[in-house]
Amino acid sequence: MPVRKANAAWKGTLKEGNGKIELESGSFSGQYSFSSRFENGSGTNPEELIAGAHAGCFSMAFSLMLENEGFPPENIETTAHVSIEKVGEGFKITKIKLVSKADIPKIDNETFQSIANKAKDGCPVSQVLAGTNIELEATLN
Repeated sequence: MPVRKANAAWKGTLKEGNGKIELESGSFSGQYSFSSRFENGSGTNPEELIAGAHAGCFSMAFSLMLENEGFPPENIETTAHVSIEKVGEGFKITKIKLVSKADIPKIDNETFQSIANKAKDGCPVSQVLAGTNIELEATLN
């Protein structure tokens, strides 16, 4: 199995400095700063990248689990909301909420919710983030 990499460089102090995050594939490169991470400044931040990774991983895991149960999905759209808060002297990711909407023919809501929760718990990104409260809001269109 492949090993994935990303690189981050930071210049300067925490509040006045800035950095750049680049993915090995070259598909993303973005600037980040104190303002883009802890305020509403422009640029990216680690939490946004975690959100993208988690939404993508969940959607793929959900697709696989639905297919394995005989319900091949037509469409799954997931948004991950990653919350970072000041805790004590530092910061902590305190919650991740996955909001997913899916078009799945011939499935009842109870089965849909059961499979969605299995995907939430089973996707590799959820597993690596297991120390964080992960919530799921799944809607069958």
